[in-house]
Amino acid sequence: MQAEVKGLPSVWLYDERGSRLYDEITRLPEYYLPRREGEILRDRASTIAKRTQARTLVELGAGSANNIRLLLDELDTAGTLERFVPLDVSEQTLRASAQAIAAAYPRVFVHAIVGDFERDLGALPGDARRLVAFLGSTIGNLYPEQRGRFLTTLTTGLARDDALVLGIDLVKNVARLESAYNDSGGVTEAFVRNALAAVNGELEATFEQRRFVYDAHWDPEHEWMDIGLRAREAHTVRVHELELDVAFEAGEPLRIEISAKFRREQFELEASQAGLRVESWWTDRAGDFAVALVLPYAAAAS
Repeated sequence: MQAEVKGLPSVWLYDERGSRLYDEITRLPEYYLPRREGEILRDRASTIAKRTQARTLVELGAGSANNIRLLLDELDTAGTLERFVPLDVSEQTLRASAQAIAAAYPRVFVHAIVGDFERDLGALPGDARRLVAFLGSTIGNLYPEQRGRFLTTLTTGLARDDALVLGIDLVKNVARLESAYNDSGGVTEAFVRNALAAVNGELEATFEQRRFVYDAHWDPEHEWMDIGLRAREAHTVRVHELELDVAFEAGEPLRIEISAKFRREQFELEASQAGLRVESWWTDRAGDFAVALVLPYAAAAS
């Protein structure tokens, strides 16, 4: 919390209420990401199923498990899929989505794991022919150094016949980007502010909503959306459980999350540095979003 730019880990966004708010965000007209990703997957899920012939489908950061159903449908139809493994930090959301998936796909065994995709990759089952899905451009919520560690750790655990499919939001018009995180109904603001309520409840902190204004803006240097709050006035927050005092100056930011946007060349370089190769790259018709099918080098060379 005492970094150059003060921030809260984004995990605080995803308590029970936060998960509900995020699910609401995905249905907002301004928030184009799920729709664009869904458009691509409807066109390409059959190709992905045929290419991977996955027996186990893993979804990292599963949430309500919406677009993943497009892959589940094709893998189930192909007759290869035996197991679905959703991993998410929100136990209640995970339990509800796992029950819904189990009811909709009775031939598929659902093995839900409560965990953080950065720390708990080792908990994933090591079955043969796994397809790991990381959708919604959640990878953009990681800083570049985090992405590098995450992709490298993930690669280490991938077998020759495994594959990775990622949803990736692309750099585009700044006004459209900022609109996606400043919706007219204020749902995204409520989602971000909920992180303060979660910290207050869990760590006995003294964040006061009235002392902060919502702020989500484009950072052109890093090509990410900087999403958080800004102090209205100078004040100090006490975090009792950590025995920590955090002083804010008037106008000082409190970052809650970033959402990096990508260019294909940049992503392919990051993947290559982690030992991965982008085999296929598909975009929606508007060119807003991409879905990448990524293989470990050993598999790509076979």
